[in-house]
Amino acid sequence: MLDLTWDQLRTLIVVHETKTALAAARLLDREQSSVQKQLDILNRNFQALTGELLVVKQGRGKDLLFTPTGLDVVERAKVTFSSWLQGIAGSRRRLGSTLTVGTTEFTLGFLGLVWERVAPELTEREIELKVVHVRTRDFWQWLDSNQVDLLCGGLAAPADGTQIAPDYDFLEWHREGLALLTNLPVRELPAKTVGIDRLRSLPLVIPARGVITDFIERWYGPDFRSQLQIAAEIDDIYYGLALLRSRMTYGCMLCTRSIGEAAVAGRLPTSEDFRLVEFADDFTPMLRLVSGVFARKGERDNYDVSHPLNILWEAFRDEAASGRPLPL
Repeated sequence: MLDLTWDQLRTLIVVHETKTALAAARLLDREQSSVQKQLDILNRNFQALTGELLVVKQGRGKDLLFTPTGLDVVERAKVTFSSWLQGIAGSRRRLGSTLTVGTTEFTLGFLGLVWERVAPELTEREIELKVVHVRTRDFWQWLDSNQVDLLCGGLAAPADGTQIAPDYDFLEWHREGLALLTNLPVRELPAKTVGIDRLRSLPLVIPARGVITDFIERWYGPDFRSQLQIAAEIDDIYYGLALLRSRMTYGCMLCTRSIGEAAVAGRLPTSEDFRLVEFADDFTPMLRLVSGVFARKGERDNYDVSHPLNILWEAFRDEAASGRPLPL
């Protein structure tokens, strides 16, 4: 066991994920013979220790077979790497040498405004800022696993002022409702507002997953796809804009009101056919997209005011209070 190296364990994990020594070698930017040599050493050592190989060749062109011992070693290696990485990240966070901020695509601009406020001081102190793209569906995992220090994003929340994300520290900086961005002719959709029943009959462009989908599921239930006329599901709002702009799809794209206004005003890829249709007030529950900054509960209290995490948090607070328009 004393001859076991981190590099060997990493190679074993990559081989398990890629299935072959050749694929692992490409991912690791090594020669296949180098990867195979490490596997041979691991096999030899563990056969001596346990009586079983870790990896078995099944023939030319076939995936490698991991034995029960091999699978167990892979899982233990993953846990070991994860534990060490979290420990290193914790030390860096405690010393304040690195700040990692997760942000969705549409909150990146807000982070940019805030960073302007603190960049001179933190740069002088040689504090490194890392920015990670986080999708809403993976939101809490990033905080809970200590992969980020702060999260910029939004969630669907009741419009009645119910406490947002009580399990986390939360600083609100914007809230808004949804709207429909449509290329349907006025004769097909003359209404200026659409209620919960009328929405069922419209051809809709919706995200496959994410915060907009959270709105729909809370209004129509988990089987909403059987109740609505979904013309297209998208992974990216720009693809939805392209579908409407190209007229490959005629319908209504659900989006935040600010994004819809930006598209109609020409600040996003747009078309002269685009119109914005408001939501009526008969949706239950009444929801708003509440955007802001999230941190682990009480973590900031562990540091003094000069810690970079608290400096950045206060900069977010100042920017939220400034009244500057929402960046898109």
